[in-house]
Amino acid sequence: MKVFQIGAAGGVGRRLAELLTARGDEVSGMHRSPEQADPVRASGATPVTGDLIEDSAEELAAKFAGHDAVVFSAGAHGTGMDKTTLIDGRGVEKAADAAVRAGVRRFVLVSVFPDALRDQAPAEGFEHYMKVKKTADVYLTSTGLDWLIVRPGTLLDEPGTGRVAAGWAVEYGDVPRDDVAAFIDAALHEPALSRVIVELTSGDAPVADAVAQLATAATPRHTA
Repeated sequence: MKVFQIGAAGGVGRRLAELLTARGDEVSGMHRSPEQADPVRASGATPVTGDLIEDSAEELAAKFAGHDAVVFSAGAHGTGMDKTTLIDGRGVEKAADAAVRAGVRRFVLVSVFPDALRDQAPAEGFEHYMKVKKTADVYLTSTGLDWLIVRPGTLLDEPGTGRVAAGWAVEYGDVPRDDVAAFIDAALHEPALSRVIVELTSGDAPVADAVAQLATAATPRHTA
């Protein structure tokens, strides 16, 4: 599979590229800053210069051309509400439009768990972030793409366990970035996980088993 990553220099993106290339996939990793090219290359991906804010859908489509899937794990990461709107919101919409233009059917979006940080005092910036992320999810689901939305719990940098809780709805919790990347690596290659939203936290199921169980649950059953 040829995979185009948006957010390739990020914590999930770098880990995912390593897993994809290890299984023999070809990965193109988009980055904006010149200093991000080396980390992207070190992950096994081919660096591609691009700017999610400045590039048009047509320019993104030209970059996507020839790929089988797009994985979007980019984010504004607390750089302000304007950037959140442009990257986490409009950026997803633009990338989805570009995928349609380029004929790239598979689109995986790393979103946010709806219960994230609800034990903390409300903050205007965070509430804006949650609203923008939800709107982006809704936009993607309205397209004709073969989309998959993954909503991980609070992301951790500690080593992954290889075990997760994954479902259409699971209890809120933490999850290492290693395990998010491992889940996306497996789910990306499971055709039955199409046009569904998956919540993901640390759990007891090996990643491969979790993906297989979801694929079975997502497969339509016809009874007489």
